[in-house]
Amino acid sequence: MTRDKALALVREHVKNENLVRHMLAVEAAMAAYAIKFGENEVRWRVAGLLHDFDWEIHPTLEEHPQKGAEILRSRGVDEDMVQTILSHADHTGVPRDTLIKKALFACDEITGLVTTTALVRPSKKLSDVEVKSIKKKWKDKAFARGVSREDVENGAKELGVDLWDHVQIVLDAMKGISDDLGL
Repeated sequence: MTRDKALALVREHVKNENLVRHMLAVEAAMAAYAIKFGENEVRWRVAGLLHDFDWEIHPTLEEHPQKGAEILRSRGVDEDMVQTILSHADHTGVPRDTLIKKALFACDEITGLVTTTALVRPSKKLSDVEVKSIKKKWKDKAFARGVSREDVENGAKELGVDLWDHVQIVLDAMKGISDDLGL
């Protein structure tokens, strides 16, 4: 699947612009990791874009991303990509046994913490966010309480990168598309 087709699928199923922005952020982070690891950047971008495309229509753990996987298969998305999407959610039981699966899990939650950190800045701009700002917010469990710090830590560990190096990579990737993210 091409990036353009993936984005069209997202736009077909997602009306909430903040959810689209989340998927764009994960896409950017995935692209950064694809480049870092010498992997197929387009494929990694597509995984980042598609991982939550069904959340609006299937907003429960009983349905997401399993029902989304059915839609992807009906659209001709290859089974490796479907399994990658399924693996980002622990409850599916799909093992994260490839680098792309590990990266997708690692990039998902952290984008929310980065975004929330930017939104509390006076400028509301990613350009004003530094890793030290995120470290400070990390310690405040009430801040961005919907972001599982355990998942962020486990994601970095599974991917084999230092937590704060991971945060820097994701932050830089998101800064590169800050206009698309409205930040």
